[in-house]
Amino acid sequence: MNRRTFLKTTLLTGSALPFGFNALAQNEKSSVAPRKFILGSPLTHSDWMIKPNIAWGEEGVRHMLDMCKAAGWSKIYWRVFDGGRSCYNSKLLRPMGQWDEDSFWTPKTDEDKALLQRYTPNMTPEQRAALVKKFDAMDYGTFDSFAAAIRYGHKIGLEIHAWLSINEEDHGWGLRTEFSKKHPEFRWRKRDGIFYRSQLSFAFPEVRKYKLALLKELLAYDLDGFFFDWIRTGDVRDNPQTDADGVAGNGYEEPLVKKFKKKFKIDPGEIKNGDERWVQMRAEPQTDFVRAAHKLIRSQKKKLPISALVSHPWHYRGEQNKIDGNLRGLLLDVKTWAREGLVDSVVGAGYYRDGGNAEMAYQALRKETENKVDVWIYAWVPNSVAEAEQTFALAEKVGAKEILYWEADYIDDRVAEIKTAMSKRAAQ
Repeated sequence: MNRRTFLKTTLLTGSALPFGFNALAQNEKSSVAPRKFILGSPLTHSDWMIKPNIAWGEEGVRHMLDMCKAAGWSKIYWRVFDGGRSCYNSKLLRPMGQWDEDSFWTPKTDEDKALLQRYTPNMTPEQRAALVKKFDAMDYGTFDSFAAAIRYGHKIGLEIHAWLSINEEDHGWGLRTEFSKKHPEFRWRKRDGIFYRSQLSFAFPEVRKYKLALLKELLAYDLDGFFFDWIRTGDVRDNPQTDADGVAGNGYEEPLVKKFKKKFKIDPGEIKNGDERWVQMRAEPQTDFVRAAHKLIRSQKKKLPISALVSHPWHYRGEQNKIDGNLRGLLLDVKTWAREGLVDSVVGAGYYRDGGNAEMAYQALRKETENKVDVWIYAWVPNSVAEAEQTFALAEKVGAKEILYWEADYIDDRVAEIKTAMSKRAAQ
C-alpha cells in the first residue's frame, strides 16, 4: 500500500473500472500496418522506492527508466513535487523524505485515526509503521532524482519532462509546504469562510510569484518539457472540495470577493456557488498564472512543450465526489488556455462516474479546446496484451497521437509480453 494506492484504490472501493474498455469495438483485421503512437507515463520516484528490491540513487533510476524504455515509452513525466516536498535540488521546498509528525500515516487525533482506519481498513499498524520507515529512509536532500533521471534518460533516448502537481501543497496530509504553513492567509477559502488546510490561491500575487519561482528552479535543468497536473490538491480532510453539483467549493478568497462586489454590486455569498459570473471570475487567477508560466517557459532558448492534466464532465474526486468539468469543477478555463496557445496538449484524468469513459473524456476535451491543442488518451498500465491492444484500438479510433499510461511503477510488475506488445506500437 502506498499513497497513490490509498487515493486510487482504497478510497474508491466498489467503483467501476476507470476506463471504458467494454465500450470499445474490436479491432478489425487489416493488412495495413498498425498505427504507432507516442507513449508516455508519469513517474513518482518515491512510490517506486516503496517496492521491494529497488536500489536508492542512480542505480534505482536506471532500473526505472530501463523498464519504461522496454515498454516503448519515449516520454517520462518525472514527479518533482511530492506533495509539498521536492524530489530535486530546491531552495524553496523541503526535500521529500520524512513526513510531518502529524500525517496521514501517523494521525494524532481520534477523529483522524478513525479516518485513516476507514481509508486503509486492511492495513495493520505494523504495516503502516513499516511504510513510514521506508519514507523516512529516503533523503532527497542528498540525492537529486530529477537530475539523475535527465542524465540517464537522455543517454538511452528518453525525454524527461517535469511533472508538477501545481495545486498540491500536501498529499493525504503531512507533506505540507513551508510556504503554506507560513502564509495561511493565502490559502483557498470556502463559502462559509473556513480556510482549506494547505492549498494556495492563485488570487494572491504572492502565490503566483512563488509558483513561478519554482518553475525558474526547474528551468535550470536540461529538461524536455513541463507537465502541469491540475488534479492533485492537498489535505484529504478537506474533502469534498466540490458542492453537490460538482462545482468547486473554493475561490472565496478576499481579493476575488472584493473584485466581484465591485463589478456586480453583489456579495457572491448571496448567489449560487455555480453562478456563471462567479465561476468565471474564480477561474481568472489560474489563467493569469498559466499566462505567466507560458511566458517564462517560452522565454528560454530551448522550446519546451507545455502539457496539462485536467478534468472532464464525468470526473470525480475523493470518494467519488463529482467534479463538474474544468471550468465549474476545478475553476480552470481550459478553453481560453487553448485559444491563447498557452498549452500544447491536454489529457483528461482517468477517473469516471455517471457512465463516463476514456473516449468520452477525450472527445469532450477535443470540443472544449476547439481542436486547437493536442489531446492525449489516458490509460492505466495494461494487465494483459489484450488490454494493451484495446487501448491502441481506442487511440486509433479517435485519432489520438499520444497515450499517457498511469503510472510508471506499475510496469515493473508486468510480464515481458505486455512490454513487448506496447513497444511494437510505439513511435520511437
